[in-house]
Amino acid sequence: MRFRKSLMALLAAASVAVSGGAFAQKKEVTFAHQDMLVPLRVLMESGELEKVTGYKINWRMFGGGGDVIKAMASGDVQLGEAGSSPITAAASQGQDIRLFWILDDIADAEALIARNGTGINSVKDLKGKKVATPFVSTAHYQLMAAMKMDGLDAKSVNVMNLRPPEIAAAWERGDIDAAFIWDPVLSKIKGNGKAIASSASIGAKGFPTFDGLVVNAKWAAENEAFMVALVRLLAKYDDEYRKNAAKWTAESAQVKAVAKWTKADAKDVPAAMKLYKFPTLQEQASGAWLGGGAAKAMANTAVFLKEQGRIQEVKPNYAAFVTDIYVRKASAAK
Repeated sequence: MRFRKSLMALLAAASVAVSGGAFAQKKEVTFAHQDMLVPLRVLMESGELEKVTGYKINWRMFGGGGDVIKAMASGDVQLGEAGSSPITAAASQGQDIRLFWILDDIADAEALIARNGTGINSVKDLKGKKVATPFVSTAHYQLMAAMKMDGLDAKSVNVMNLRPPEIAAAWERGDIDAAFIWDPVLSKIKGNGKAIASSASIGAKGFPTFDGLVVNAKWAAENEAFMVALVRLLAKYDDEYRKNAAKWTAESAQVKAVAKWTKADAKDVPAAMKLYKFPTLQEQASGAWLGGGAAKAMANTAVFLKEQGRIQEVKPNYAAFVTDIYVRKASAAK
């Protein structure tokens, strides 16, 4: 009898160890990030998300939103940041993701820059020129929208699909005449070029863009406490930036953190960050963003993507791919 009890105790202990190991294994997430200059980078550097949640976080940097979406589709990545265009593409293709946080309103943070000496002074002057942008990105979306608004036939422009680092290298070599891109590359090419249009000017004409955080829907449902904690910290770090932007100088710990995680030059970070707008927790849930505006922007973007042959169909309702539940729960928990 004593042997049987001992055996049962050993089996019970083994069961606890196995279940505990499985639980510990589940408390791990891979988060795909890019090079946008946002307060999230300071959170990444702080390690606070790991401390608060107890999760092991694998931060993986990607060259563009399209790559992030592909990694999420493969199951390698559970959380990721991408522009409204690749997010829309993923939703249109039926990927089970949810947009749960507006990382930034792009505002003036992306721009069409023409190289000095190319004779490009307007969008119409792009005819016959080589223009680089990452395909299916927010910049690509707005570049094509600007050309269409100005009556410029897209076939008359050599639009090249290059990732940000490739754009920087091509610009250095003199291989391209213009680029629609964001920082840190934007700051680098501005030194030998001029802005022809910005994301804000094109957005004001009906083509707004944003960067967002998306999550695998099933994973999010199974890790709700983590999601709420993440949103609370995102709001905290955005708020700290809004209140103390003047103190975020090239020598500050915050800017050094942003530069480290994005490979940007610290001296360019403060001015570049001022080009973005970071919605508050309350604004996130409003009709302008997760409460309706984001889904509307995605629907308009989907029409563009279909015209470009990037997606097969436009979904009847993009609200199904947007959720404000974690924002609302984070607000209630404050």
